Amino acid sequence: MPSLTRITIYPIKSLDGHQVSRAEVLPSGALAGDRRFALQDSSGRFVNGKKFAAIHRIRARFTANLQSVSLSCGEGEETFELQAGNRLLAEWCSQAMGLSCQLVENTAGGFPDDCESPGPTLISEASLREVASWFEGVDLEEARRRFRMNLEIDAEFPFWEDRLAAGTAEKPRFRIGSTVWYGRGVCARCVVPTRDAMEGSVIAGFAKEFVRRREETLPDGSPRKRFDHFYRLGVNTSAMPQKGSKAIAVGELLEELQLGKSDCSL
Repeated sequence: MPSLTRITIYPIKSLDGHQVSRAEVLPSGALAGDRRFALQDSSGRFVNGKKFAAIHRIRARFTANLQSVSLSCGEGEETFELQAGNRLLAEWCSQAMGLSCQLVENTAGGFPDDCESPGPTLISEASLREVASWFEGVDLEEARRRFRMNLEIDAEFPFWEDRLAAGTAEKPRFRIGSTVWYGRGVCARCVVPTRDAMEGSVIAGFAKEFVRRREETLPDGSPRKRFDHFYRLGVNTSAMPQKGSKAIAVGELLEELQLGKSDCSL
């Protein structure tokens, strides 16, 4: 039975992650603090890696209480209070990005990439190591930065987590700690993983090579019907409705649940 070995939240959408040992699960199913803030341009569009490669050059370090963030882009570092409408932070990002930015906040559930699956994304370390081995110059840490997953488990072989993704009308369920999750699908990837996470430079042919290797290494138990293409990695989730506050912590086991099994602890 795999265990949870790493939790990473991304307090500001599209900036660096922040590793924690425990995370509260919000009623929406999202992890508290994950993508709670986001940058928007003057038209209200999210400023993210999909549209703006320059964001890769910004480094962010968050305090343990997530009350402030230190930002750098090249030489020098400046620290700002992490709160919506912080004009100084917005001006710093605007200058670093070369476009007008504002910092917005959603305390209820953050700004997830997939609003239909707002729970944390999940992957195994084995999968990240396998993918890293496909590309020269990419190691485990770089793979983590490129794919930006929330939960990491110690599964016994690469892509074990595919089995948690829905392959039929019924959604697989699994429990971590006291929280039960639905596996929704295998995450479709965007342009971001093709780029160096620190600089934004592109590995030529990354997506094509990824697709070839992913199809070749698809394990038994993966919901092949869900692979309309093979540029997919990790699992999207949503949490079952829950009573009271919930949290997850590093070291807790991931238990697959049988379809129809009663979850009287919820």
